Amino acid sequence: MTVDIVLLTAALVTVLALLAGIAAGKLARMDNASYPTALTRAATTFGAVITLACVVTGALAALLT
Repeated sequence: MTVDIVLLTAALVTVLALLAGIAAGKLARMDNASYPTALTRAATTFGAVITLACVVTGALAALLT
């Protein structure tokens, strides 16, 4: 049961990170940014969301153990 929850949570975080990256890229293009700039902003947002999820997971693991 625990492995299932971990896998589902990882999938959910990945999907949310992808959606945030897509939104950042779309907003950059709407702001008349070039395609490389929009892609860079999307990738940065994706990485930031994944990093934030890792930090929160580490903090919760430290509190619960």
